[in-house]
Amino acid sequence: MTERVFVTRKIPEKGLKLLKDEVELHIWKEEFPPTKEEIIRQAKDSSGLITLLSDSIDAEVIDKLSDLKIISQYAVGYDNIDIEKATEKKIMVTNTPGVLTETTADLTWALIFAASRRIVEADRYVRNKRWEVAWSPELLLGKDIYGATLGIIGLGRIGTAVAKRAKGFSMDILYTTRSVSKKTKLVERELNATRCNLDNLLEKSDIVTIHVPLTEETYNMIGSRELSLMPKGSIIVNTSRGPIINQDALITKLSENHLFAAGLDVFQNEPLETDSKLLQLENVVLAPHIGSASIATREKMSTICAQNLIQGLHGETPENLVNPDVLDM
Repeated sequence: MTERVFVTRKIPEKGLKLLKDEVELHIWKEEFPPTKEEIIRQAKDSSGLITLLSDSIDAEVIDKLSDLKIISQYAVGYDNIDIEKATEKKIMVTNTPGVLTETTADLTWALIFAASRRIVEADRYVRNKRWEVAWSPELLLGKDIYGATLGIIGLGRIGTAVAKRAKGFSMDILYTTRSVSKKTKLVERELNATRCNLDNLLEKSDIVTIHVPLTEETYNMIGSRELSLMPKGSIIVNTSRGPIINQDALITKLSENHLFAAGLDVFQNEPLETDSKLLQLENVVLAPHIGSASIATREKMSTICAQNLIQGLHGETPENLVNPDVLDM
């Protein structure tokens, strides 16, 4: 009997084609994500579930989907899934790591450039027909990137990719990481990067970029105290998870011009509230969580996501299993 799979949003066709050859596929076709109740209803009797970061797959959902064997997440992060509950219920959970590393690093640098050189603000200046003098000595002055000090919070795959790009700009690189490894030592040797604690990194960096997962430990790890440690006129960029920065504290520091600018691809709540004070600030560049949004990367994510699910349903160990303890139960 062909196993039933529910997909909470349409993913690129390459992944769907793989699935259509293997399972009975049901896809949520609306632009807005299904509610938790709708996921429970749509995924009833499903053996597999493909999810996005915006889907809340909590204990209630998992308890009510009694036929579920695998949850295949179309993302690297999986903080929207109750991993402990899934493991307890012998449900495999997978993700799509690695494939979006370089693409997210590119977006990080796009935000660094845009925030430092006021690109979005300059674009609005021209479009709003405010450009009246051909060249002005003090028009839209920004911050230099070449030769600046870059602080990288989290030297995982994406943090390392960001660091490699910094070498071309002759930047001094500081980083934090939970553990020293051969990889971090290699980064230190090749890029002349220096490991330090969070406070020292914040105090010494002209530009800070965040690349840690969202956990209990990292939730609001950058608050008012931490932002105050950053030099006046510095820049912060976040392409990781919104709640890692206390958004109210960030708004305050931007409003006070303690920070020169911020570049944000992620937020405390997504989508960003239409009355958010961030929308009123000129010195922040906003993007709608598009870190992995290149055509090639999203297609690769879809195939990995599909392959993970198919492996799990075939009784194989998925290549990107995030809860290996489930195999011992």
